[in-house]
Amino acid sequence: MSDRRRQRDLPQINERIRYPKIRAIDTDGTQLGIIAPQEALCIAEEKELDLVLVSDKADPPVCRIMDYGKYKFEQEKKAREARKKQHTADVKEVKMRYKIDDHDYQVRVNAARRFLKSGDKVKATITFRGREIQHANLAEDLLKRMATDLHDVAEVQQAPKREGRNMMMLLSSKK
Repeated sequence: MSDRRRQRDLPQINERIRYPKIRAIDTDGTQLGIIAPQEALCIAEEKELDLVLVSDKADPPVCRIMDYGKYKFEQEKKAREARKKQHTADVKEVKMRYKIDDHDYQVRVNAARRFLKSGDKVKATITFRGREIQHANLAEDLLKRMATDLHDVAEVQQAPKREGRNMMMLLSSKK
């Protein structure tokens, strides 16, 4: 059973192509027509190249004469480039107190704006100490103010809510 599974994982090239007829394509892209895989394999061996199954969903399946090692390297290179360009959205945090000064507040808003423009999410957190927790309404007003200040680049993903001695709100960038 494991030998059969291993056989299935191997790429379908050269002798592993098991179809009665295939559509063969030459190295320069010209079609050789619908022929038996053995004929196409002979042509590929004359050129010291491989016969590679490109599309098994077509009728008949399409095979191409090419250097399989080079083809595999190009595919891996494309996959690496795609991974490199991919950006995962991190959650960046902006912390403040509800009694924050206006300039300090603007610094936090600018930091949040910068995070949002780079495609990250922003978690705005207000921390309470001691009896400050009685003024949760002031903290909620501050978070709402921040949401309105950032409305051009952000949308509220999670409305302001209390979690223990903190109140937090989650913002994500507009698409």
